[in-house]
Amino acid sequence: MSADPSDTSALTTLIPRIEATGAIPVVGPAPATRRSRRGGKRLRVDWPACKGHKLCAELLPERITVDEWGYPIIDGRPLRGRLLDDAKKAVKACPTLALRLVDTTSR
Repeated sequence: MSADPSDTSALTTLIPRIEATGAIPVVGPAPATRRSRRGGKRLRVDWPACKGHKLCAELLPERITVDEWGYPIIDGRPLRGRLLDDAKKAVKACPTLALRLVDTTSR
């Protein structure tokens, strides 16, 4: 079903609204929000709790490396699939409970 180009009834209701608010309506689906595009979970470190045991880096080397003192350097990209499963194992294995998974949609 296509719109009739000679039908101006929609314009007569939109023009006063545009003039009053300055907002131009967008036709079509709403764009994805920033949060919904990123999605997933990310790793976070509780730095005071971390003692540099390096266990997390051994369990998830694809996303965690260690610095010269043994403290984790976290790749901040969202985790999905197998990497998320491995990250959950690393979080559970942390001896000081310093590693956490956080939702990227909650800030």
